Amino acid sequence: MPLYRDEAVVLRTHKLGEADRIITLLTRQHGRVRAVAKGVRRTTSRWGSRLEPFTHVDLQLAEGRSLDVITQAETLDPFHSRLGLDYDRYTAGTVMLETAERLVTEEKEPSVQQFLLLVGGLRAMAGGEHPAKQVLDSYLLRSLSVAGYAPSFDHCVQCGVEGPHRFFNPSAGGVLCVQDRLPGSATPAPETVLVLGALLVGDWPAVHAADPRHLREASSLVSAYLAWHLERGLRSLAYVER
Repeated sequence: MPLYRDEAVVLRTHKLGEADRIITLLTRQHGRVRAVAKGVRRTTSRWGSRLEPFTHVDLQLAEGRSLDVITQAETLDPFHSRLGLDYDRYTAGTVMLETAERLVTEEKEPSVQQFLLLVGGLRAMAGGEHPAKQVLDSYLLRSLSVAGYAPSFDHCVQCGVEGPHRFFNPSAGGVLCVQDRLPGSATPAPETVLVLGALLVGDWPAVHAADPRHLREASSLVSAYLAWHLERGLRSLAYVER
């Protein structure tokens, strides 16, 4: 079987037979890949914790008919060892993994930007420099943008008139002016809209300076935007306090 190498983040695993696991990966060059890790559930397995969710790994894989087979795995960054010590960071991290899997829909289609964004997001989450909820919100907005669902927080998405605008509608793709307001649009505080823009571009000084109520309102709008564009909610998001 032809061999290839790639680096990847482990998104999830599930059991196969008595000793194997199917590992779902987001790879740098090959996009989403499902591969078998043979014997990984045995106590004598050479894999150890290298194929656990959150782990950033360097892999060698053999191409298979339906599933590839992992033949080598070396840990590049064991994010799970740090995220597992903090409930908020761990649960927010699981949302990031599920989001990445949902947004990269086609197997073996390269998605370098999504891969780099996930690695950077997990590194920020594990580093603890920024609050977990804000790292998650920033990641969600950026990953949606890379997937083609970039929100607008400074120009009306209908007519392009520069803001600030008071109305926000997930189905429209961002903020709306008074003339283009759609029924059911949210009316966030002006400060909340600024927070959303800061999260999207990674303006962390502005995020850190924001009032907690505006951060909470921003989180609720990010969740609504995510749910609309994914068409159904994320199971993991239920464990994150929004």
